[in-house]
Amino acid sequence: MNILIFGPNGSGKGTQGTIIQKKFGVPHIETGVIFRENISKGTELGKKAKGYIDRGELVPDDITIPMILNRLKEADCAKGWLLDGFPRNLAQAEALWNALQEEKMQLDYVIEIVLDRDTSKKRIMGRRLCATDNNHPNNIYIDAIKPVEKEGKLICRVCGCEKLTARADDQDEAAIDKRHNIYYDTKTGTLAAVNYFKQRVKVIEVDGNPSVKEVSESLLKKLV
Repeated sequence: MNILIFGPNGSGKGTQGTIIQKKFGVPHIETGVIFRENISKGTELGKKAKGYIDRGELVPDDITIPMILNRLKEADCAKGWLLDGFPRNLAQAEALWNALQEEKMQLDYVIEIVLDRDTSKKRIMGRRLCATDNNHPNNIYIDAIKPVEKEGKLICRVCGCEKLTARADDQDEAAIDKRHNIYYDTKTGTLAAVNYFKQRVKVIEVDGNPSVKEVSESLLKKLV
């Protein structure tokens, strides 16, 4: 089962990707990891990518897509894969689709976690990190994982740690808006890429508003 997954920052895309990975036994492949691995191993593509990155430039698709295809051909992908983080725009979607066709690699599903922009932004800005364990989920805007209030102070809902902090980049509204401007763009951005795939493969839409459990249950029912 070969899958692409889409969702705005704050939609829980990474969490749902992990659930799918465990359920179907396929690797959850993130493009950022592919870049780092190629650069650290000193591959030819990695060296080319590093040159662009060092100059503060975007890595061209003719470098990125071969990196992705090489990863999808590795042994652990024999039974399928879940690709996360690419494509980010319409041009990349077209290039990836053409490359998959040339390699005769089937794309079975595209998953779109649907979440409105305002809710997505609030979820990002509502994240709180526990000083004891950053993996303890706390978010002031999500009822299911809201921190506990004790004597007027918010504490970790998991361990009771009294020190909860917010990441600086989670509070950078300009940076969040910039990322969302790309994602929610239906003409050339990420949603344009999703719409492109809707004309070619089965796209599974799932509401990202409910709890993680409810979203995953809905999603898994549609993945057959």
